[in-house]
Amino acid sequence: MLGDISSVEHIYIACGHTDMRKSIDGLCCLVQQKFKMDPFDKSLFLFSGRKHDRLKALLFEGDGFVLLYKRLENGKFQ
Repeated sequence: MLGDISSVEHIYIACGHTDMRKSIDGLCCLVQQKFKMDPFDKSLFLFSGRKHDRLKALLFEGDGFVLLYKRLENGKFQ
């Protein structure tokens, strides 16, 4: 599960779609190159798939990254 997000200073949502095959390293590169931001910042980054039925959340917690993946089923995130 996603850790404690009370220390998160900003939440960023990537517009458009993201290739959901990307791992932590791939998403960090997107944050650095596309958004010109530091993925090690106290920010939560959210990415959506092409059909907007999948969601990835990326957060650096100080000792490592947390990557959460959720899929929409029957109109709800389970």
